[in-house]
Amino acid sequence: MTRVAAIDCGTNSIRLLVADADPATGELVDLDRRMTIVRLGQGVDRTGRLAPEALERTFAACREYAAVIKEHGAERIRFVATSATRDAENRDEFVRGVLDILGVEPEVITGDEEAEFSFTGATRELTGRDDLAKPYLVVDIGGGSTELVVGEDHVRAARSVDIGCVRMTERHLVHDGVVTDPPTAAQIEAVRADIEAALDLAERTVPLREARTLVGLAGSVTTVAAIALDLPAYDSTVIHHSRVTLDRVREISDWLLASTHAERAAIPSMHAGRVDVIAAGALVLLAIMERIGAREVVVSEHDILDGIAYRAAEEA
Repeated sequence: MTRVAAIDCGTNSIRLLVADADPATGELVDLDRRMTIVRLGQGVDRTGRLAPEALERTFAACREYAAVIKEHGAERIRFVATSATRDAENRDEFVRGVLDILGVEPEVITGDEEAEFSFTGATRELTGRDDLAKPYLVVDIGGGSTELVVGEDHVRAARSVDIGCVRMTERHLVHDGVVTDPPTAAQIEAVRADIEAALDLAERTVPLREARTLVGLAGSVTTVAAIALDLPAYDSTVIHHSRVTLDRVREISDWLLASTHAERAAIPSMHAGRVDVIAAGALVLLAIMERIGAREVVVSEHDILDGIAYRAAEEA
């Protein structure tokens, strides 16, 4: 077993996993797993730059994570940055800040690399499950982008498309700098049109409809699952490998799009940082399920972060 620290820095959140990993067997024992909403992608779609306040929020989380990593004595750190930093003109400022705090340079990975990590993290522990037919479609709905990956034991085809929950919210559900509460029918239709166009693009190279099991990852999917399970508080152990039907996802999506900020914030399992972007994330999930005819989504708490940890252990 190798003790590793994996950090996944996305558009909406930054997450840390410190774990003992054995890449030969696929065993991964969590020592510390945490998430901080930093909204690094704040305004990137509009300005093309990482905002100073977004950078400072991210660096504050990095300082906290550095202390945790030191406490656990991880042998190797791997820091992966995704959608927001791929798009930003001033990403060098971000890279320098992370290097100063954690002593490692963030890898600003491509969408295809992001998909590979997500698929590995989500499916490695599903091997041998008789109730989950292959091929899998792994869907990772992030803040800035969504990764769609089809494969059996390994990735067969993957595509990253720019329909993350933050990007869709900022692009279509904001008026005069404020999230519309609730959005208008025209705004919702604009989100739907963007999602459908992105899925059309993905289907040129990824056989989405060949999938027999849909595996959903990341905060939008796990939050929808928490709502479906009517949890009194967010509980990853209950959410992990739960299943949510298409009808239930549609019902939750419709409610989120018709709700107010206060109503969404009152959901006991809702993280404060997701209140304004969860409706767009749920709509992405619903559109994918309708596109491929999925009757349910298998929800995974293991995702890109676990894939990064496996890779760090392999390279240690």
